[in-house]
Amino acid sequence: MSAHHDHDHAHAHANDHAHDPGHHHGHGHGHGHGHVGHAHGDPARAGRAFALAIGLNLAFVAVEFVAGVWSNSTALMADAGHNLSDVLGLALAWMAARLGQRAASGRYTFGLGGSSILAALANGTLLLVACGGIGWEALRRFGAPPAVASDMVIAVAAIGLVINGLSAWLFARDSAHDINVRGAFLHLLADAGVSLAVVVGGLVMRQTGWFVVDPLLSLVIVVVILWGTWGLLRESLELALSAVPRHVDLDQVRAYLAAQPGVQEVHDLHIWAISTTETALTVHVVVPEGAPDDAVVDAWAAGLRERFAIHHATLQVERGNTHHACHLAAGAHR
Repeated sequence: MSAHHDHDHAHAHANDHAHDPGHHHGHGHGHGHGHVGHAHGDPARAGRAFALAIGLNLAFVAVEFVAGVWSNSTALMADAGHNLSDVLGLALAWMAARLGQRAASGRYTFGLGGSSILAALANGTLLLVACGGIGWEALRRFGAPPAVASDMVIAVAAIGLVINGLSAWLFARDSAHDINVRGAFLHLLADAGVSLAVVVGGLVMRQTGWFVVDPLLSLVIVVVILWGTWGLLRESLELALSAVPRHVDLDQVRAYLAAQPGVQEVHDLHIWAISTTETALTVHVVVPEGAPDDAVVDAWAAGLRERFAIHHATLQVERGNTHHACHLAAGAHR
């Protein structure tokens, strides 16, 4: 039996399956798209916000890096790297949103959402390399900090403050409705804070001539990037290896299914990410009295979607007359 759910409407259809005389199977499929538990804003408006924010920040990254080289400021170069991380993050979030809207077809039966996981891995790896280069240059300058064109640092960082603030404002309206948009909004607000710190550092250098402030700021920014990048890299690697996503508690999912009326046992439970925003589940549920009606299985799938943000659930219902453990779990979870 199958039930398909999409956003605010749902429909169900039943398929009859041939069964061996000794046992009975039921298969329920629940599919949800987008972010569960959140109302949706205007996709077109969010798309325009992503496009404008990416364009503004990408242009600023180029300007800031060139200005950093010209003014001899590693702090500006480090902040350019930080803003580049935002551009990559924004592009990733936008790509995930766009790919999530594309229907599955051909050999890609889950769609192309998995490419967002690969993009996150590439993003994290590139940022680690960039941080290494900036950090090395900053440490090299500590012994004899070169003079820095502090006025240039102040002016460019102030422009960055305006651009990051404007970009955050573009996402403010939809940040309450979409977790991807909210992440972009909060990240851009943090970047505005970093740009403000560089402005303050430039003012300090102009007033005091303490040019050691520049490599010190560079290292602080590198640490900020590494703090966010390490988590991104670790989580994207986990998702690429089909680990249970961090927002899902496997034991709670198992307990939820086991607590459903008529369920005697839950086994061969697998949960994995099919994109950075969507999660899939397969499980064998033992119901000795036979498979429940489609509406009951639909309700189980809806509960998984609403409580655990599991968007694609496939439930195999068994009577338990024979052993049905799948090959992957037969050795460890029998």
